Amino acid sequence: MAEIMKVHGSVISTATQRVLACLNEKELEFEFIPVNMAVGGSIRRIHSSPSIHLVKSQLLNREISSSFESRAITQYIAHGYAEKGTTLIIPGRPMATLSVWMEVEAHQFDPVASKLNWELFFKPMFGIPTDNAAVEENEAKLTKVLDVYEARLAQSKYLGGDIFTLADLHHLPNISCAMKTQVKKLFDCRPHVSAWVADITSRPAWCKVVAMGK
Repeated sequence: MAEIMKVHGSVISTATQRVLACLNEKELEFEFIPVNMAVGGSIRRIHSSPSIHLVKSQLLNREISSSFESRAITQYIAHGYAEKGTTLIIPGRPMATLSVWMEVEAHQFDPVASKLNWELFFKPMFGIPTDNAAVEENEAKLTKVLDVYEARLAQSKYLGGDIFTLADLHHLPNISCAMKTQVKKLFDCRPHVSAWVADITSRPAWCKVVAMGK
């Protein structure tokens, strides 16, 4: 019996989108089960708590029934289904560089990008006033992060090296959202960052995720 993955989440959740993009890149079959993240809690939860239930699947002979951290899920998929679809990881010593940029995304890029998307995209969606001071503060922080990205992408096509990996994929939900706001200008004014954004957001696997939200 083929493995069937069940993904519980919201199509507007950046965390859920990250998992869906990974599954599409790996060309894996899955069932998406929509969850209204606004019910029974803060609407801010749309950014977090996706879950993916793996039926009859193993990683390193260890049964995994569920996980709630999107980056842990994508790494599980990339390593557990290495032979399928897009590679997403780089075996051997280059994996160290890839891991560094995954950490940069999680700890430097995501916090500021998520706050900006919350203020400029999600708050208006829910009729909540934007905190302009928070926008100004986080735009300044994102500017510094993107300066580092511009320097890196002047040296390699993708963050982890010359191939598309999880380091790039993990950025997709927040970048796609940010490109619908005034923050787009911060990406567009940096030629290498702009080319990278155009490349990764046009990938068929990501386009499928975008289509799910329409």
